[in-house]
Amino acid sequence: MDNAAHRLDQEACYRAVLTRDARFDGRFFGCVKTTGIYCRPVCPARTPKRENMIFVPTAAAAEEAGFRACLRCRPETAPDMGAWRGTSNTVSRALALIEQGALDEGDVGALAGRLGVGERQLRRLFRQHLGAAPVSVAQTRRVLLAKALIQESDLSMAEVALASGFGSVRRFNETFQALYGRPPSTLRRRAERPSEGGVSLSLTYRPPYDWDALLAALAARGDTVDGRVWRRDLTQAIDGAAGQVTAAPGEPGRLKLVVEADDLRALPGVLARVRRVFDLSADPEAIERDLSADPVLRPLIAARPGLRLPGLWADAGDDPPNDRLDATDEALVRRAERWRPWRAYGALHLRTAGIAAAELMEIDDDRHAA
Repeated sequence: MDNAAHRLDQEACYRAVLTRDARFDGRFFGCVKTTGIYCRPVCPARTPKRENMIFVPTAAAAEEAGFRACLRCRPETAPDMGAWRGTSNTVSRALALIEQGALDEGDVGALAGRLGVGERQLRRLFRQHLGAAPVSVAQTRRVLLAKALIQESDLSMAEVALASGFGSVRRFNETFQALYGRPPSTLRRRAERPSEGGVSLSLTYRPPYDWDALLAALAARGDTVDGRVWRRDLTQAIDGAAGQVTAAPGEPGRLKLVVEADDLRALPGVLARVRRVFDLSADPEAIERDLSADPVLRPLIAARPGLRLPGLWADAGDDPPNDRLDATDEALVRRAERWRPWRAYGALHLRTAGIAAAELMEIDDDRHAA
């Protein structure tokens, strides 16, 4: 945790907490030494004294250090929860696999093997970039998903344990008792009732979001889109369960989701695929900051800041989707090297504006001539 904390500007983090700056929501978490709780920067509770706080980049780093999630600001609802915007492709790929449940049944050695690195190296990379071990990241994902299901769905506690990736109800109860000093059922703010019509959840993202463009792109490639509602059938072969998932825009910053599956153990993988399809982990501020250095892209991004990349439902995850570039023009490929790690977004803005690679060269020639 110390290494992870040192990578953050602690004073800048505290200033963001004092002003409850929503731009930093999900980018770091504040750990309160006096209460043992960690919070989002936008937590409405009274801000603790500076000397009582330390800031870490991930919820996993906070929980591994012994802090528990705030019940008021609910860290599991922060935008981009569990995602990471770093420079290590290995860590990015590992997080994508963990989100799909790679460590719910397998171990870190098997995960490292899938990534083509040694187990020791993978642990070192996680400690360096996330401030926590892979198993801690996986447990935090399970715990925060369980908290979301407890407070947003009508699933029973046994169903929550199954759906969030815990191997047994006993392990589920023991984990919550250790983290919160209470059984998980006490976190539910209303009485349980039988679940009907699937699991309803909301997934968060960072605005702005161009829903019309994204839904049109999904429909154009053959996805089922009815108005502003997207649907997909689940299959045993791909998803580990049969059923259906529907998604639609909700309140600003939220995607409404309903998952009907005959095996709740498939839920973590389904949620990971929905996040990928709708590009919910995109960071519009970082994309605009980095790509606006290109004079051609600057006005395009300013005009359409909410463009997102429609992702694939079934994806091997070999490369970060936001850096993939489907282009055969050599000039565009060379130019796009300057857009890393947002190359695919740069190409998306060009396509949306109807600018071909040949026109790029003409624009550059005109600028140089001027």
